Amino acid sequence: MFTGIVEELGEIVAIDPQGDSVALAVRGPLVVQDAVHGASIAVNGVCLTVVDVKGEVFTADVIKETLDKSSLGALEPGSKVNLERPVRLSDRLGGHLVQGHVDGVGAIISREPGERWDVVTVSLPAELSRYLVDKGSITVDGISLTVVEAGADRFSVALIPTTLALTTLGHKRPGDPVNLEVDVVAKYVERMLGDRS
Repeated sequence: MFTGIVEELGEIVAIDPQGDSVALAVRGPLVVQDAVHGASIAVNGVCLTVVDVKGEVFTADVIKETLDKSSLGALEPGSKVNLERPVRLSDRLGGHLVQGHVDGVGAIISREPGERWDVVTVSLPAELSRYLVDKGSITVDGISLTVVEAGADRFSVALIPTTLALTTLGHKRPGDPVNLEVDVVAKYVERMLGDRS
């Protein structure tokens, strides 16, 4: 479980094809400090399992299902990625409850720069729109964000200077893919209400 508060902007060091999967090598000096084999680290919002740690770099296996259903398949050596370690039970929940299970892939539609912030509009798979509400939470590339406006096939978020400076969303351009995870609480509520009828 994560919070969507990105700890570090990491970098893809290598992508080693392994048949229908890849071994992803990621540089992240902060997140590897206490990483061990079997630990979880979210990479652009995708929960991955650490296979190996060497210096500032950790390696994780990414299977075909994850490559097909997330934007990780579009990464290249040198790509910047958002990194977060799992939340500890004693930590503050600064964002919202994030599982690291991508629900779909969207794309940046537009950026409207403000004086010190950007309003970014992101496309949304239609089947996910029912989980979004204005002022609700969504995870974009592992970043916990507040929805400004929710639409049938898109939504907008306002990015503060810290988010622009310390995450991949500061560099993404129209057309760039992003991983999306809707608020898990909304999915549970939908399921419970559906079971009652």
